[in-house]
Amino acid sequence: MLSNFAFLDLGTPELIIILAIVLLLFGGKKLPEISKAIGDSISELRKAASGADDLHKEVKKQVGDVKAEITGQAAANKNV
Repeated sequence: MLSNFAFLDLGTPELIIILAIVLLLFGGKKLPEISKAIGDSISELRKAASGADDLHKEVKKQVGDVKAEITGQAAANKNV
């Protein structure tokens, strides 16, 4: 199965050309700022994804607790 980005089959020459164009567009002084901003964005995205995993685990635990409570109440009602 082909990836959605198969058309982006970039080799070394293409990457060098792209980096040269970016350098011309933004200049040498702006590149460190841009790369730092991209790094910070990726870090925040990973942190948010980790938080979502923790939230998913907590919700799953609470759903299990509610199921157990309902099952316990149903069993108590049968005994009455």
